[in-house]
Amino acid sequence: MDWRGAPKRLTGRFTVSQRQSILQPLKAAAAAITTWLVCTALLDSHLPIFGAIAALLVMQENVDQSLTRGIERVVGVVVGISVALGAAAIFGPHPWLFIAAIIVAMLLGWLLRMSQSSANQIAISALLMIALGGLSMDYGVERLLETAIGATIGVLFNALIVAPVRTPPLRLAITDLTHQAADALIRLAEALEQPRDEAWLQDMYNQARSLNADRARVHTLLRQARESLRLNPRSGRYRSALREDDELFQQLQPIVTQIIGMSRTTFDLYDADIVNDPSVPGMADEIRRAAHDLLLLAASDAEWVQEDEVPALTAPYIIPRANPDHWILIGSLMADLGRVRGRITGGLDL
Repeated sequence: MDWRGAPKRLTGRFTVSQRQSILQPLKAAAAAITTWLVCTALLDSHLPIFGAIAALLVMQENVDQSLTRGIERVVGVVVGISVALGAAAIFGPHPWLFIAAIIVAMLLGWLLRMSQSSANQIAISALLMIALGGLSMDYGVERLLETAIGATIGVLFNALIVAPVRTPPLRLAITDLTHQAADALIRLAEALEQPRDEAWLQDMYNQARSLNADRARVHTLLRQARESLRLNPRSGRYRSALREDDELFQQLQPIVTQIIGMSRTTFDLYDADIVNDPSVPGMADEIRRAAHDLLLLAASDAEWVQEDEVPALTAPYIIPRANPDHWILIGSLMADLGRVRGRITGGLDL
């Protein structure tokens, strides 16, 4: 086992690769403080812990998650307070009341088919209710009102104060995936232009396989972008761009699959003598054209694209006679290249 990376693996369990906007922790703090002041004024509560906790918990990455977490917190408090009051009524104020409340709360969450986090909310609310010494109905109602106020303020703060939008990272990730896929095509062309050794081919194939991880990352970012616009007051100005990014990604997905397959076929069937085949130079040139046009798909706004630059793929490349020595590799690459070409130009259904 490699212990050198242990600290990074440990910190990776509770840190993220990219720091969130400073607005989120500031909004969470403001929501909690506002909740504290409102609860103190309306409920005459000196320690509105339940409300402040609710305001902090509902401050999530997007408004939809905030609403979900708010509902989860309110339901957890309702059931948790009921568990605490019921346990106190049945067993009395004994020291082991905590244990009984935990067991009942977790079993109740299981019976109601609640998520693990929701079941935990029940237990936490029951424990707080008992620990703070309030086992009366009036005390429980006040804590419920605190929670409802805190959850409401948290959701409103997250929605109305620069609601989080996760579309910019998606566009960057799709552009990066497009560039990586184009680079993989160029490496395929390079394999056909001059003899390559096994180490070079292995590296080519490994880099092509890494496209799977890049594609999975885009999947995740696309889901996060969709969620960030749900119930978001700012969603109107971003939905069109998200729709375009989604369509581009759907167009890219089968192309990436095809490129990985082409790289695997080349790695398995490659023979250095293939560069001497008279049909190969033209095929390598077509692969480079495909890489060029693939970049154009995601570069409509890029500065490096010239205004007069046009797609390089004009007509399918045709080999009139199959090569008896390399026909399997050449035929496979030509078939896959035809599919890539069709998906780039729009002539092939996704």
